Amino acid sequence: MKKLIYLFLTVLIVACRKEKENIISLLKSRRTIHLILILLVINIGELTAQKTKEVKKVVNENFEKESTPIQKSSTNLKNIKLEYDIPSNKAIEVAIIGAGVSGLYSAYRLTKDENTALPADQIQIFEMSNRIGGRLESVQLPGITITGELGGMRYLTSQKIVTSLIQNVFKEELKHVDFPMGNDANLFGYFRKQRIKMNAWEIAQEKGEKLETHYYLNEKDLGYSPNQLFNKLIYDVLIADPWFEMHFGQYIEKISKYDYSFKITREQWNIIKPKLTYHFPGPYSGMKVNDFGFWNLIKDQVSQEGFNFLADAGGYYSNTINWNAAEALPYMIGDFSSTTVTYRTIEGGYDLIAYALADAYLKEKGANIWMGNRLVTFDKQTSGKYKYKLKFFHEKSKTIWTLETNKIILAIPRRSLELLDQNNFFFDKDTQEVFQKNIASVIKEPSLKILMGFEEPWWIEDFKIYDGHSITDLPIRQCYYFGVDQNDSHSLLLGSYNDMSSVTFWQGLTKSQTKGESNLKLFTPRATKRIKADEFKSRLLENQATQVMVDEAMNQIRELHGRPEIPYPYVTWYKDWSQDPFGGGYHAWKSNYDIAKTMAYMRNPNPKESIYICGEAYSDQQGWVEGAFCVAERMLEDYFNLKRPNWIPSNYYLGW
Repeated sequence: MKKLIYLFLTVLIVACRKEKENIISLLKSRRTIHLILILLVINIGELTAQKTKEVKKVVNENFEKESTPIQKSSTNLKNIKLEYDIPSNKAIEVAIIGAGVSGLYSAYRLTKDENTALPADQIQIFEMSNRIGGRLESVQLPGITITGELGGMRYLTSQKIVTSLIQNVFKEELKHVDFPMGNDANLFGYFRKQRIKMNAWEIAQEKGEKLETHYYLNEKDLGYSPNQLFNKLIYDVLIADPWFEMHFGQYIEKISKYDYSFKITREQWNIIKPKLTYHFPGPYSGMKVNDFGFWNLIKDQVSQEGFNFLADAGGYYSNTINWNAAEALPYMIGDFSSTTVTYRTIEGGYDLIAYALADAYLKEKGANIWMGNRLVTFDKQTSGKYKYKLKFFHEKSKTIWTLETNKIILAIPRRSLELLDQNNFFFDKDTQEVFQKNIASVIKEPSLKILMGFEEPWWIEDFKIYDGHSITDLPIRQCYYFGVDQNDSHSLLLGSYNDMSSVTFWQGLTKSQTKGESNLKLFTPRATKRIKADEFKSRLLENQATQVMVDEAMNQIRELHGRPEIPYPYVTWYKDWSQDPFGGGYHAWKSNYDIAKTMAYMRNPNPKESIYICGEAYSDQQGWVEGAFCVAERMLEDYFNLKRPNWIPSNYYLGW
């Protein structure tokens, strides 16, 4: 600025001498005004450039201090060889349907078992889509080396199978990193048009005050944060049951007015859940908690308004739907209501656990994963060496082909089971009523995500948010701040992570699901300084959100953060897990089922048949990869006579 003033005065003096005018009259001239404007433009440009450099420097320095983005892994695991043809060998011992984590885990264990390993050419995996991983899908948006998660994205170190696979078995291939949840002092909550920071409840409590929200809570529930109120009502329900207090009361504690401690193991919970009785006056008095829903319980404990508060501010509508109340209790205090939980993920993307399993299996001679082959039906055979004949549809050739096998592992969720031929001997609705009832024992929970790539990390520059997530009752529900490219300012935001009823809001804005039709224009990615327009690949373009969806999401993101100037993303990627063949992003047990019996039943619905089911859907850790692994491991130990490997603790509880 000093240089510009000096330059301006010099030019002015020279002009005075040349034109023989005094300075006052010259200052009034049009030429001088033009000169001033030009110099101001130059100055603003210099300041803007300098400011941009300073912002980028601060962002990079602070980001390195505050958080490490989940960068692209150097591993070549995703270069595995997958088959897209029809196999020449049409008779095998074990056919695994589904290349999600439970199917891949089953193939890995069956071919790697120290004592009873089968030849890999007798264990084959069949997948209907063109990718492996099931509901794990890690992607990179163009121009950003940070990995975005469209599906599952983290694990807990208390989950021993997934932890051991990542940190022991595949420690050379995979690198675990923390999954940061951010600083509540910086993260936003926006509920009923009230914008707060997510630590506002704790700040008020430290002052001896109760945070006033726009929810009309019961007097006894005022001042509690969503997590604290979840813990309070769970503690109250547990301690009110004399049977629980006698046998397990020592494992829970009310530490202070707002804080509670729970030290109950999964194995202990499986004793508690079927026996816990509800001891409060009203319609549910004397009922087993297993026999009614979590919404019923929450409303009875904290009122319908309290339920709305927990559903909105908790971030996940799936947590508070009317699923099995007994199953909900350990789920909530073991994860979402706990402030001490630490998460981890895999550098380069959480779906690398699927690729590590696939890679290890495919290294065995004769191992194959057959892509684009959809199971249509299967029948029993009365003669010959093999018990079952399977019919597949081959996507590439549009033909039906058959395979013979002695054992079938259906490593697929509820909706995928329902898409199989329901008139064959195994599913027949007229003769298999118990099986059909148990298939329906879990709720399919819709889930949808919208990833967004930005040229600048506006959430860092404006709000000092480096990671974690903000929550709102708007249909976007949650925003996750995934990070900033270490080599540039290009940044990744999970612009919307929503489930249950909020999914339908976005489904009305999506392109037509009917092939050949598109009644809504897709968002058009735009070039940046790091990527040219012609570098956007077809898969990315096909998975863009619609323009109207991006417009709506950005309106909500701006409202959540209270900043109308937040820029548009240059690229998106959206995923709706409620679409076939998944039917949902995760599952939840219905009330009034004997979960212990149903879990065991679903692993082998007909003891006379060598047909098995595994996966997250019918586990006691629904929504987690660990749930899929535990069910698969239990199935393999019980029905394939596999011994537990030494990398899984011998005393680790697999569930019912």
